[in-house]
Amino acid sequence: MTGASGMLGRSVAQTIERNGHTVTVLQRRPSGLTCAEILGDITDHQGIQAAVKGQDAIVHLAAKVSPTGRWSDFWDVNVEGTRNLLEASRQAGVTRFIYVSSPAVASSGAAHVGTSALPADPSTTKTHYAQSKAEAEQLVLTQSGSDMLVASLRPHLVWGPGDEQLVARIIGRAASGSLRLIGSGAALVDSTYVDNAADAIAASLEQAEIIDGRALVISNGEPRPVAELLRGLCHAAGFELPLRGVPTWVAKAGGSMVDAAWAAARLTRDPPMTRFLAEQLSTAHWYDQRETHTLLGWTPTVSIDDGFGRLAAWFRTGQDR
Repeated sequence: MTGASGMLGRSVAQTIERNGHTVTVLQRRPSGLTCAEILGDITDHQGIQAAVKGQDAIVHLAAKVSPTGRWSDFWDVNVEGTRNLLEASRQAGVTRFIYVSSPAVASSGAAHVGTSALPADPSTTKTHYAQSKAEAEQLVLTQSGSDMLVASLRPHLVWGPGDEQLVARIIGRAASGSLRLIGSGAALVDSTYVDNAADAIAASLEQAEIIDGRALVISNGEPRPVAELLRGLCHAAGFELPLRGVPTWVAKAGGSMVDAAWAAARLTRDPPMTRFLAEQLSTAHWYDQRETHTLLGWTPTVSIDDGFGRLAAWFRTGQDR
């Protein structure tokens, strides 16, 4: 599998091992896991061929994840890297290929209210990340019906101890006093505790024949108002959610200006706001999980509130769960 150095990938590798399988990970840097490890990059053909040799299944999580950056960088890693891995896997006789995608591949800025997985559409996505992930998902799903079973899983807003994406960014802004609500904070959003996402991805390996050619959204199935979700994450780290908010139209307009400025200056650090982020924090995004539960034979085992408790314990001790 790829992407095991991140919070989700690490949890997926450990879960698959607990399920009785032997895991090999392809990494740019050491993961610290006890499984077999190959240091390399998904843009390196030789490294990929060595990694897939003798493997029965591939779980592909590695990606360039950033709110900013050059399109060519996203294309090289997320699209061409996935193409390289697909081709090498097919040539090596891999029988199952699970692509870990994102609901953003089908996001045009409109609300998603109780929907299932909509088709990936690169033409309507709002960021280089989402567009490249949509392109890659389409590449994967076109392999359906071949000797290699393929599926795409889209975990929504994954968080938990050790998260360097959602949690780290929210807590960093809370610590600096720059965290603000967008609009009323009442928009309902789904999120996914990391253990649940890992269990679902591991289950997809066992159900690959059933889900061949499908894209499935994964979440806790507990939509919460944005303000409540942010408050729970902040409280876990010992911060209060600020009461001051920014009107939605101001955040969107400001985000558009920041997008233009960051692109013009080719800045790589995280911007304070983007148009996409303003839309995500002010628009409902929650998904019908019934089909996902049925096809994967999986349901979440850690509730949002229990997840907040585990995250708080991790912050108190500074140790993994």
